[in-house]
Amino acid sequence: MNNSLVNLGRTTWAALRMLLVLTVVTGIAYPLLVTGIGQGAFHDKANGSITEVDGRAVGSRLIGQSWNIEGTDKPDPRWFQPRPSHSGYDPLATGSSQLGADDPRLVKAVEAAKQQVAEFNGVPASKVPADAVTGSSSAIDPDISPAYARLQIDRVARANGLPRARVQELVKRHTDGRTAGFLGEPHVNVLDLNIALKELARK
Repeated sequence: MNNSLVNLGRTTWAALRMLLVLTVVTGIAYPLLVTGIGQGAFHDKANGSITEVDGRAVGSRLIGQSWNIEGTDKPDPRWFQPRPSHSGYDPLATGSSQLGADDPRLVKAVEAAKQQVAEFNGVPASKVPADAVTGSSSAIDPDISPAYARLQIDRVARANGLPRARVQELVKRHTDGRTAGFLGEPHVNVLDLNIALKELARK
């Protein structure tokens, strides 16, 4: 009986010591190490890639946001518009709509969205690219395709009283290629593009 109690005590004490060691290593040392590396080597990204204009935070390059007429849910014609988001670009509610590609509800919603985008930009519905009417898997994609950016050039130029060629050049400058030359697709960050557009419109 005594031997059993002694063995139990030794086993319990060994388990507690292991728990303490693992808690210190994985719960304190490792997070501090990773945080230190992140802050030292990737400070901007580790802090959310927040973009500031005139000393004020205007958004994150990693998270999409709406560009609506102030106080409404209607898209502002002065700005390049992002991909649609069923979550309202809420980073705490990421995820797709879960509707299958052949779901009648999704097909109907996409067709309606295509008509709206076409009318808003003054183009035929056949020219509306897929990312203009479908959300990303995260619902907060900050980028759009170059095709969708180009589709919006005429409308943005008219709304801001800018020459089309100037806005076209702006889109071209803010079009990024594939990562490392082969990963992903060419894309345009909407926040960066609209910040540059604002600066152009000021001149």
